[in-house]
Amino acid sequence: MSGWKELEDFAGRWRLAREIEDFAAGHVVRFSGEALFAPEEGGALALTEEGTLTLPGATPLKASRRYLWRAGQGGAIEVLFADGRPFHVIAPGAKPEAEHLCPPDHYRVAYDFTGWPDWRAVWRVRGPRKDYRMQSLYRRG
Repeated sequence: MSGWKELEDFAGRWRLAREIEDFAAGHVVRFSGEALFAPEEGGALALTEEGTLTLPGATPLKASRRYLWRAGQGGAIEVLFADGRPFHVIAPGAKPEAEHLCPPDHYRVAYDFTGWPDWRAVWRVRGPRKDYRMQSLYRRG
């Protein structure tokens, strides 16, 4: 793995561009905005993403989401939902990947930190009513 060495390397503001290829609906959704990793009690970082979601043929919408990132065992990063429930773990290594099972849906992510400080997360989500690929690019700024 190249790039980040510890959780604190993510602290601060990032420009965020996201593309969601919805195979079930047959269209592409785009999100453009900002990601802020802000310190929380106990050394965690609160990740807040805010921006504009653009769907084909629709008025752009304001969108946001929030997660908690905290240092885990052996250099891993634990990603939690905003309410503290576990989401997934980013394990150190050359190709960090993780998954989250939320029956009946299956979420799989691959992180790429090789262009640090730019980095990306690519999600592949499948379920009875879900079938999409979501790619997010984070750049300092």
